[in-house]
Amino acid sequence: MFQSTMVDLMLKTFTIIALFSTLVIADHRSDSEVFGKYISPSSLGLKRAKLSHLHFYFHDIVSGKNATVIRVAGASSTHRSSSFFGDIYVIDDPLTIKPDINSKMVGKAQGMYAYSSHTEISLLMVLNFAFTEGKYNGSTLSVLARNEAFSTMPEMPIVGGTGVFRFARGYAQARTRSMSQVEAIVEYNVFVFHYR
Repeated sequence: MFQSTMVDLMLKTFTIIALFSTLVIADHRSDSEVFGKYISPSSLGLKRAKLSHLHFYFHDIVSGKNATVIRVAGASSTHRSSSFFGDIYVIDDPLTIKPDINSKMVGKAQGMYAYSSHTEISLLMVLNFAFTEGKYNGSTLSVLARNEAFSTMPEMPIVGGTGVFRFARGYAQARTRSMSQVEAIVEYNVFVFHYR
């Protein structure tokens, strides 16, 4: 019994010393040695969230000397697929204030999309809206979404942003205004919460 009590006492003492040592060591770490910690949003200049609505037109020009889309990959079976499954494209599409390509440009849509369904025309879209106009100049919004091409108004999440749109979250609604063998014009309404 004495031996059991002594072992228990030694274990408790060792545990207390280990915990105290850990606290002392943790207390003396610099900020550069800490992997993560909570901070105040105001320390990053974040204020109350604002909700902004952006409206613009996306011009996906698929052929001609001014093409803004290029096919970069495709599966060997893609040419037999009614849904273009496996095709991957990179884009650098102008964003304009009106449906006319010659209207004022407000930015670019840059990224890629992949045809990602065996049975329907559905795209995985990974892109940034990089804005060049007004208070949004130099800011971006990031989209990571499934886009059902023939849906009347697909909704796609905004998963982040930079500049004015740092910590952004929201969604984009897309509506195809016209489509030809040369160009698709898509109207975007973007609703986004941001802090700047």
